[in-house]
Amino acid sequence: WQKREISNFDYLMYLNTLAGRSYNDYMQYPVFPWVLADYHSKTLNLTNPHTFRNLSKPMGAQTVERKLKFIQRYNEVEKSEGDLSAQCHYCTHYSSAIIVASYLVRMEPFTQTFCSLQGGSFDVADRMFHSVKSTWESASRDNMSDVRELIPEFFYLPEFLTNANNFELGCMQDGTVLGDVQLPPWADGDPHKFILLHRQALESDYVSANLHCWIDLIFGHKQHGSAAVEAVNTYHPYFYGDKMDLNNIKDPLIKSTILGFISNFGQIPKQV
Repeated sequence: WQKREISNFDYLMYLNTLAGRSYNDYMQYPVFPWVLADYHSKTLNLTNPHTFRNLSKPMGAQTVERKLKFIQRYNEVEKSEGDLSAQCHYCTHYSSAIIVASYLVRMEPFTQTFCSLQGGSFDVADRMFHSVKSTWESASRDNMSDVRELIPEFFYLPEFLTNANNFELGCMQDGTVLGDVQLPPWADGDPHKFILLHRQALESDYVSANLHCWIDLIFGHKQHGSAAVEAVNTYHPYFYGDKMDLNNIKDPLIKSTILGFISNFGQIPKQV
């Protein structure tokens, strides 16, 4: 990878596999980074650093204001490992079964998966994945319970962005009927162009030079411990599945709570 003999995409897939992530497990689905921060320009300038997301910071620290709020949350909670109020920056996760299914909800079998996770029906239209720009704004700035990253399909699969099956996904409060995913202006409404440019962004010089910073956060030494605290990158203890020794937990209620937490909210990859 350092010699540029394999692509950034291939290297990320390799790391995901090493860390136990798999297409076969929605709870440990391959995780990919948001790489762009520009979802409003008519044309995409891949030579401008401001076009890109800050890969050295987790999604919860993309703006100074948001970062300070999460640091405040961390400092306000006294440390108590086995409690739901354990000391951490984030009580939600960047990758979970519901996040994966929500991104891919316009395609089967993910449509059925999403509905089953939602209790048998689609979610409220305003909470459905309907716009790349608004999802970025939610995850990077607006929503304190949203720190989601992306999935590999954002870099190779245009079909998941169209409602080819004509599912009735509902109508938002502003009257917008949900159909195809709304794309940034630079994609000209073309899912294939979006995927092409998004993949070019992933393989750009800027991302190639900074991707190791994101890898440190997700798969490396800033994943947990003091380095994670410093990087504003700590999650609820239950998310660290390989750190929880379920066999030594005698209380069945606590054990089922932890398993339910992981299955609903996601799991940190194995450290590589």
